[in-house]
Amino acid sequence: MHDTLIIGAGMSGLAAGIRCAHFGQKVAILERHTTIGGLNSFYRLRGRNYDVGLHAVTNFTPKGTKKGPLSRLLRQLRFSHEDFELSPQRGSQVAFPDVRLNFSNDPTLLRSEVARAFPAEIDNYDRLVARLVDYDDLNPTLAQISARAVLNEELRDPLLVEMLLCPLMFYGSAREDDMDWGQFSIMFRSVLLEGFARPKDGVRVILKQLTRRYKELGGELRLRTGVREILVRDGRAIGVITDNGEEILAKQILSSAGWHETLRLCRGVGGSGLGIGEIASEFPSPTPNPQSPAPLPQGELTFCETISVLNRQPAALGYDKTIVFFNDSPTFHYRKPREELADVRSGVICSPNNYDYPNDEQLADGIMRITALANFDHWAALSPDEYAAAKREWYDRMTASAVRFVPDFRAQTIDTDMFTPTTVRRFTWHDYGAVYGMPEKRSDGTTPYAGLYISGTDQGWVGIIGAMTSGVMMANLHLLWE
Repeated sequence: MHDTLIIGAGMSGLAAGIRCAHFGQKVAILERHTTIGGLNSFYRLRGRNYDVGLHAVTNFTPKGTKKGPLSRLLRQLRFSHEDFELSPQRGSQVAFPDVRLNFSNDPTLLRSEVARAFPAEIDNYDRLVARLVDYDDLNPTLAQISARAVLNEELRDPLLVEMLLCPLMFYGSAREDDMDWGQFSIMFRSVLLEGFARPKDGVRVILKQLTRRYKELGGELRLRTGVREILVRDGRAIGVITDNGEEILAKQILSSAGWHETLRLCRGVGGSGLGIGEIASEFPSPTPNPQSPAPLPQGELTFCETISVLNRQPAALGYDKTIVFFNDSPTFHYRKPREELADVRSGVICSPNNYDYPNDEQLADGIMRITALANFDHWAALSPDEYAAAKREWYDRMTASAVRFVPDFRAQTIDTDMFTPTTVRRFTWHDYGAVYGMPEKRSDGTTPYAGLYISGTDQGWVGIIGAMTSGVMMANLHLLWE
């Protein structure tokens, strides 16, 4: 019998596994796919390595910093700052039709940009930042307040409100046209007060370190092992059945599959109907969660992303930004497109070339990545031939939209790839390919069943640092005390 089973070898699952294994637990991570990482994974195509989800590692702080999520995470997982090989961004931008705000890992740059573009708002902006710094991450009441409502109280210029919401929604909101004040506060600090970094060789560097540490501590990692059912007896999760019919028992289970996806796996068992009656007595007395939640809405916000490989560095074309968040009107529309496969009015443009890598090293190829909101149902309804044609069409449309805000790189493109919401669904198993999960989070990670917890986006943490923090938090709160 295992002490802990973890469903999903993404960032949160690996981090939780390290934490549990460090304290001597017998722990196994079960992953349906042939590789680790979930959406933050990687693949190889036509001789080149690609990251699936990584634009940037947020929450970056330099070596020696004692506070902040990155420093706390490194201490909890027993890594050094050098282990993740993070290089800081060169500088990013929020681009609207008539105004652009530059920002970097130095928050004084954004402040100076606000003072330049919105001089009447600088005092209000300073008060807003002070309020964000004092925000209590653990106060669930504050988390439920509308970020738009707070921003409209603090700021007078609606354009500044839209420009601040744009990057933070794209990088962390599961709600249409708004986000929770708590999530806004976390994202503002992680993106605009701390900032972006990236390993030169991409997300595989972080995944390699996590896997190595987990295995060194005795953790078991099983790929190609999907979970078909979670076994529940008298209100308590007691194990799983894998896709190939194997029964694996455990004292507790952590799932990164998502709230709805996890609860759909739960099946009640009784007696020895599944061959587990003889050892059911080994489990503690069942303690069902008395706070069974009301049904929670599904998340449906998802994305398409194009990848363009260039025959030169983007800087040679005059593009020196790391990430550009763009919107083509004074109002930012952040919602699932209703009629089209994707919404090209806004998006994110990222170049992994534009980080300050050690010794001025460069990536072998120029890379431009473009992200846009998308509709899962429309993509999922396409036949294989329609799907291939749609990818070609929307690659062109997304690129044409992006080059309104950055130098036109199309003539220098030598290879391309694209993923859609159905790709996200395949890698993460999340309904609708919902990148940030459901709008209402389950912040304590508990479920209606004792011994079953969730981690990751539906627990409320997004991004690479956020996902790992979620895994560590759930281990510390629940898994180490059973």
